[in-house]
Amino acid sequence: MTDAETSLPAPRIQLTPQEWRSKLNPAEFAVLREAATERPFVGEYTDTKTEGVYSCRACGTELFRSTEKFDSHCGWPSFFDPADSDAVILRADDTLGMRRVEVLCATCHSHLGHVFEGEGYNTPTDKRYCINSIALTLHPSDSSGPAR
Repeated sequence: MTDAETSLPAPRIQLTPQEWRSKLNPAEFAVLREAATERPFVGEYTDTKTEGVYSCRACGTELFRSTEKFDSHCGWPSFFDPADSDAVILRADDTLGMRRVEVLCATCHSHLGHVFEGEGYNTPTDKRYCINSIALTLHPSDSSGPAR
């Protein structure tokens, strides 16, 4: 375990790797538990406009709402703020030879994506939570139509 991981609060849901593998399909496991990234522009929710709540695919915790989703044209779903500031944990990620900020589910510590600041998007926070579609499950609002 790294120093960064030891400084995180313990996840409320703790499963063994074998338990996660039985709960998630191989692609979900790779992203959520091994911090892989799905290919850009192929995710289920990249261009979705459906109103609703996005939860963690691993544990079901509410993470983002469609009211905070915006078109960033980056290839992954983008949100300018989590639904609840305590829903996610941010930690430094120095992989790939660059400094980024990883976004984790606060409940189960699953990898969701990364957050970027100061890119000039016209949003209230000037942040882009760039989240893998495969890390999310959309629960449409009753008033919304079919997923687009």
